[in-house]
Amino acid sequence: MKAYLGIDTGSISTKGVVIDENKKIITRSYLWTEGDPSGAVRRVVDDLKGQIDLDEVHVMSIGTTGSARRLVGAMLEAQVVKNEITAHAVGTTFLHPDVRTILEIGGQDSKIICIENGIAVDYAMNTLCAAGTGSFLSSQAHRLGVEVEEFGEIALTSDKPANIAARCTVFAESDLVHKLQVGYEKRDVIAGLCRAVATNYLNNVGKGKKIEAPVVFQGGVSKNVGVVRAFEDALGQKVIVDPDGHLMGCFGAALLAADAPVLRSEPFMFNIDDFEFRTREVVCGHCANHCEIVCVYRDQDLIDSWGNRCDRGAIRPKPKSAVA
Repeated sequence: MKAYLGIDTGSISTKGVVIDENKKIITRSYLWTEGDPSGAVRRVVDDLKGQIDLDEVHVMSIGTTGSARRLVGAMLEAQVVKNEITAHAVGTTFLHPDVRTILEIGGQDSKIICIENGIAVDYAMNTLCAAGTGSFLSSQAHRLGVEVEEFGEIALTSDKPANIAARCTVFAESDLVHKLQVGYEKRDVIAGLCRAVATNYLNNVGKGKKIEAPVVFQGGVSKNVGVVRAFEDALGQKVIVDPDGHLMGCFGAALLAADAPVLRSEPFMFNIDDFEFRTREVVCGHCANHCEIVCVYRDQDLIDSWGNRCDRGAIRPKPKSAVA
């Protein structure tokens, strides 16, 4: 059976799926990046390998997305390397063809994508601060002595959510401590944090965007039912959360790989542990731009580079025929 692999490597988590010829997910993996994208993708690839029979499942194309998509694409010799906006839009519209607005909140970033006739026509991302993202909620959960996975259910028990200012992480933490000191119940503070995440998102990432139904909410934070409820209350409409919403980026990358014009000549064997990958930064001195060029090596061989703004700074791998 032909299959296709998609990998989404973010700052907090690395996700992977394998889909079959019918574009159905047959195996999935979700692991923490832990500041090591190359190590994380090795672990995800190993995890996926352990869930399939390589004699039965032949991965013929690979797609990568996320903040480390170029690095991971070079490591896996991917056929498709796409940005997160494209990958999320492709994955979501495949499962929800009538979607008009995609809300996505990840570990350290968030985005909104506006869809018309199945095509992304507008988008925005947070740019300056991680306030209101998954890492923000995790840090507040730690401060409160509560598992972040319990946040949503606790929030739903509150009748009087506290008013937490979450536009800035520092201010939010100060406000949270103050609310506890003056006697607010922990569940009301947690509900207030969930509401603040939704409000912060709509006032910043979603500012100026027309949020039309159907609305799909995805990313790791979409698993928090308290934030889902806060979005529904703020928008006055139902918000769809797909069971695989946290995997939508890698699912979209796998779909793009399935439609790649050129497939691999041989199936991917999930054996990247046999190689050592490293990166090196080179500053180009050919002009005043001083471009910072990232070079990726497999063992001792240069396999990819990027970052140069013109061809004068290009650093190209040797043709495969010339590599010993």
